[in-house]
Amino acid sequence: MAEKESITLTRDVDIVTIPDGHIGKLNAGEMVTLHQALGDNFTVLTSYGHLVRIAGKNADALGKEEQHSAALMNENSTQAVEQNCWAVMKTVYDPEIPVNVVDLGLIYSCELHPVADNHFHVHVMMTLTAPGCGMGPVIQSDVEKGIKALKNVASVNVEIVLDPPWSREMMSEVAQVQLGLF
Repeated sequence: MAEKESITLTRDVDIVTIPDGHIGKLNAGEMVTLHQALGDNFTVLTSYGHLVRIAGKNADALGKEEQHSAALMNENSTQAVEQNCWAVMKTVYDPEIPVNVVDLGLIYSCELHPVADNHFHVHVMMTLTAPGCGMGPVIQSDVEKGIKALKNVASVNVEIVLDPPWSREMMSEVAQVQLGLF
């Protein structure tokens, strides 16, 4: 997003502060500057100079439309459900970095285990860019909620692992180009 957009909130919204992950609220009439609109969430800068995340379900308070960006397969095979899991994870973004968690190299694995009638338990192993990342639980929850909402998913476990530790080299070539590192 090249140009930052100033927006007056049309109603109260729940927020998550960045980078510490605390929950709060912004009131109707407050001015924010749109910093990032990727995936299903918005990162905005408050008039106090704080970055906060506003969930996509509150897009209307920003005068925007809620985004649903995952193109999903309508099959129930193991391969299709796994592809859908990866597609959903590519819609989850670190609120400070304009790269999805898959291309950022945070997702180490996604395994499906059949439970009954073409339904699966999904186990995801992911890491964080830094061990003490305050947004870690928020990003973990975004991955879990997205996968849990998929057809044929019975349950989800998103496990945070810190070994091996994340490094820039884990980013995809696309992500490195996007961030000007390649």
